[in-house]
Amino acid sequence: MNTPMPATASKIAASAIAPQAPRILVIGYGNPGRQDDGLGPAAANAIEGLDWPNLSTIDNYQLAIEDAIDIAGHDVIWFVDASCVSGMPCAIRRLSPAFDISFTSHLLKPETLLAITAQQFGMSPKAYLVSIRGYDFDFYEGLSGRAAGNLAIAVAVLRRRIGHLLKVS
Repeated sequence: MNTPMPATASKIAASAIAPQAPRILVIGYGNPGRQDDGLGPAAANAIEGLDWPNLSTIDNYQLAIEDAIDIAGHDVIWFVDASCVSGMPCAIRRLSPAFDISFTSHLLKPETLLAITAQQFGMSPKAYLVSIRGYDFDFYEGLSGRAAGNLAIAVAVLRRRIGHLLKVS
């Protein structure tokens, strides 16, 4: 004989099998005092303004080993940085963990940070690099006009992709 489950028990059972929205982290990095090098932090700030659940942002001058702690607590990571080589307004590529030992403390690649996260925390989130085309990298605060246009395109792409993952519009 089947007896109906109490309402609270059925809610608990449903939540146990319902997929959880992924925890998403956007890390924008670069130096806003070097014009278009500030595209990464500007993108992170724009995404932060969405105020969506399960979405966190960080903006900083450069990636740091300590970022591995934040990365370990998320399922999907979007690294955002300025680029001076892309012919498009923005480009996205999937990243995989890979150690790269450099001779400077001022350059930590996203792939190396992902490898540190996997090694130290046993976590390997999906990760992507969004490169936004910049043009002027002089000592001056504020984006160039062309870079600001590319930022708008990149933020729209990020908003669409993150919104799809979180099932928000």
